[in-house]
Amino acid sequence: MDIIRILLAFLLPPLGVFLQVGLGLHFWLNILLTLCGWLPGVVHALWVILRK
Repeated sequence: MDIIRILLAFLLPPLGVFLQVGLGLHFWLNILLTLCGWLPGVVHALWVILRK
């Protein structure tokens, strides 16, 4: 399942984070970072997914 989340983190970072943590703080933070730029959203999504 992590492989799917990592792939989604590159395509749609908030979706990858949502599948990992749900509608929590990290999800909303990732949406904000993705709106600021695609790369910050991807980096944050990968950090959230690979953190565990």
